[in-house]
Amino acid sequence: MSTHKPVRIGVVSTANIAREKVIPGFRTTPWLEVAAIASRNIDTAKTAAVALDIPVAHGSYEALFADPSIEAVYIPTPNDSHVDLTLAAARAGKHVLSEKPAAMNAADAERLAALPPGIVYLEAFMVRFHPQWLKTRELVRTGAIGRVAAAQSFFSYFLDDPANIRNKPENGGGGLWDIGVYPIVTARFVFDAEPKRVIGLIELDKTFGTDVLTSAILDFGEGRHLTFTVGTQTVPHQRVNVVGSTGRIEVVIPFNAPPMQETVIRLDRGTALGDAKIEEITLPACDQYGLQGEAFAKAIRGVEPLPYDYRDAVKMMKILDAIVESGKTGRWVSL
Repeated sequence: MSTHKPVRIGVVSTANIAREKVIPGFRTTPWLEVAAIASRNIDTAKTAAVALDIPVAHGSYEALFADPSIEAVYIPTPNDSHVDLTLAAARAGKHVLSEKPAAMNAADAERLAALPPGIVYLEAFMVRFHPQWLKTRELVRTGAIGRVAAAQSFFSYFLDDPANIRNKPENGGGGLWDIGVYPIVTARFVFDAEPKRVIGLIELDKTFGTDVLTSAILDFGEGRHLTFTVGTQTVPHQRVNVVGSTGRIEVVIPFNAPPMQETVIRLDRGTALGDAKIEEITLPACDQYGLQGEAFAKAIRGVEPLPYDYRDAVKMMKILDAIVESGKTGRWVSL
């Protein structure tokens, strides 16, 4: 248990991810106290507050930012609003945990350079705090699979509802922005490097205008490649393989790891095909949203600094921009 006073955090909007995943995750750690929730409609905010047992409801985001009892905010609004809301909250003195992606493009993300001094900012990539990814990176770093060469990722779901925000390009919808970020961020995490160039292939929905199938190759240099495919009108599936010269690591549920359940990664030394000699490594039960929130709160309390800030978000947006440009031109794009 922490001897530090928990950080009082407010939630900006009643988005599904906040209600169903992040708020329950926050409540697994003593470092955070979910103290308020806001909506642009006070009745919506009050209904959510009652359902989620949150003591304070605000009828506007501005009211939440002005609440002197709130130290930090979590922003799960549509992608096109992330930067504006982040800056508004930060100017009101609130630390910010913003949902991914941080912005609509790199130029939008670069506006985060205006964050006031002393504000803790984190783009919400919860996977970087999950034990299965920490273990995967440890295995790579210690040479368990030899010289690391490639990561292969697949992530998909089926969603054809035209009213869903993820099918609206003006709000930053589409597979690359919604889930393509995960193969990229985990490869950056495991390789401990940034890509040098990318090439992408993008299929757009003729009605929505969003990408429904995107594949890309990211060249990290030194013989390291990420290849990934993400789809939003494809059977739900996710899997990651990290392959080296003497073995591979398979992350079975890489991105939506079930909360408070053990997870498994599989280490294959390559001595027999068909997984005949594979070793399963079980990681302890946890909630990755809770672990992310705890790291955020510890940084606010000055206990342990975060390894990521807004500059990491700018790097991510530059990669997405390059994949989009490559999808249009059919050429490699350097970063």
